[in-house]
Amino acid sequence: MQNSPYKLVIFDWDGTLMDSAGDIVDAIQQAIGAMKLPSRDDRSVRRMIGLGLEDAFTRLFPEIERGALLQVADEYRRRFGARPQVYGQVFPGVEAMLDELAGAHRQLAVATGKSRRGLDKALDSTGWSARFVATRCADETEPKPSPKMLHELLDELQLLPQQALMIGDTTYDMEMARQAGMDAVAVGWGVHEVDELAEAGALSVLDSLDKLPAWMRARC
Repeated sequence: MQNSPYKLVIFDWDGTLMDSAGDIVDAIQQAIGAMKLPSRDDRSVRRMIGLGLEDAFTRLFPEIERGALLQVADEYRRRFGARPQVYGQVFPGVEAMLDELAGAHRQLAVATGKSRRGLDKALDSTGWSARFVATRCADETEPKPSPKMLHELLDELQLLPQQALMIGDTTYDMEMARQAGMDAVAVGWGVHEVDELAEAGALSVLDSLDKLPAWMRARC
């Protein structure tokens, strides 16, 4: 992998590294119920994971005015943030894959729809803070699918788009990478379907992240 064109690998968090989608959906549904908004099915809610909260609730409730949507977003943050631990489990093979990439001198970063508070809590819970050289969250820059968080990571690390690879589970990740001029690989177990990910520009859709290092070696 030493000759891989990618010096930086940028990961989405929820649905890519961490199996947390079910807990996010549960907290969103609780917030919707508490605010007495019209019900939405779990599949519709699940498909919004990866977006910034305001954008997600706007897509779920286009008929509701912004002030009410900000209130339900705050209710979600309160309910999810009050949980004593980070919900979800690391997907199989992830830690070994991160170790292999780091051992091959790849820099690792995170670009996520989570809030800064949420990501920091997750990094503390997993003990992964030192693994990543840089991170960006939806509440400190423009959320996905805007490419701004990728541009900011590249600027911070003084790299070009062709030197970085985005890994995610949603079409929002693929579109963000495409707009940034960056290659992207999808994982096939997240919140969007495999055919959608391929159509959105994924170079490959992996069925296990432990296959990522081999895929990168094949790109040499």
